[in-house]
Amino acid sequence: MKIEELKTPCYVIDEGRLTDNLKILNGVRERTGCSILLAQKAFSCFAEYPLIAKYIDGTTASGLYEARLGKEEMGLSNHVFAPAYKEADFEELTKICDHIVFNSFSQLKKYKDCLKGVNAGIRVNPQCSTQDGHAIYDPCAPGSRLGVTREQFEEEYLPYISGIHFHTLCEQNADALKTTLDAVEEQFGQYFPRLSWINMGGGHHITREDYDLELLESCIKRIQDQYGLRVYLEPGEAVALNAGYLVTEVLDVVDNGIKTLILDASAACHMPDVLEMPYRPPLKDSADPGEKSFTYRLSSCTCLAGDVIGDYSFDYEIKPGDKLYFMDMAIYSMVKNNTFNGMPLPSIAIMDRSGECRIIKEFGYEDFKNRLS
Repeated sequence: MKIEELKTPCYVIDEGRLTDNLKILNGVRERTGCSILLAQKAFSCFAEYPLIAKYIDGTTASGLYEARLGKEEMGLSNHVFAPAYKEADFEELTKICDHIVFNSFSQLKKYKDCLKGVNAGIRVNPQCSTQDGHAIYDPCAPGSRLGVTREQFEEEYLPYISGIHFHTLCEQNADALKTTLDAVEEQFGQYFPRLSWINMGGGHHITREDYDLELLESCIKRIQDQYGLRVYLEPGEAVALNAGYLVTEVLDVVDNGIKTLILDASAACHMPDVLEMPYRPPLKDSADPGEKSFTYRLSSCTCLAGDVIGDYSFDYEIKPGDKLYFMDMAIYSMVKNNTFNGMPLPSIAIMDRSGECRIIKEFGYEDFKNRLS
């Protein structure tokens, strides 16, 4: 079926765009020799893992369940980082992960005797912020709980680790990576000769049109050539950037001073980053408010007064029954959605390059009920 025939709400993964992204990432791998991992926290639709596995080296996880998913569904290199690990989970993690990164030396001390056959690493905090106005996503913000600073680094435990990890970026270009990498090298570079790998984390918008691939690759090559370290990158968004839609139907139009479309999709339930970041998601065939002839506020059928997606304008009047197509909806949507108000979860479909869609997952009342008992 075609995308306009899908029952709403529905996430649609654009397999053609996904493949295009993967080819860009694979090009970085081939030109530099680095290893690239899928950060499952952004995109974990494992129906696409066989495709993704053709182009990159494995997965990275934020805990046991993601680590299990990466092991079971992709089966390549499997990394995990968490701010702390539960004792009940750790033994299984050592069996399914080849790299385990610790957030503190106290955690390393606690589990160091359980690491036989596992590459252990420590996350560092270079205290070098390259973000502005998004402290919630800034691991270098003052008071951050993420990573060990230079002052906290305990050199006597270097024999227990084989690498270091830093993750400080969010939707950024290679210039931010270079700034951060220079800070990491200045503060922790003295330890590089005693290590075998460095993980530069995620937040690299590698597949964005304006991304500076040449600068990224020069950063990778310099660290590899100068120190002999294996370099890992963990992009999440870059894997599925602009490779998905959320299809929604207009249920009603209300006017209390602002013409508002009531949709069967919800910011709070189906794209929570709209409220958390916040941001205004791209919408097909729309423009900024007032730019086109008809301006509307887009909202949902939940009871949350602030469940507002944003204001958009169109060339034509929008009526109940019309379908709208939010773009860039493959990332941080399916992994973060919820059933607040008993809202149905959107179905998940895959669209091939010809525009044909197939449903891979549908949800119903039992999915809502079984979360609560």
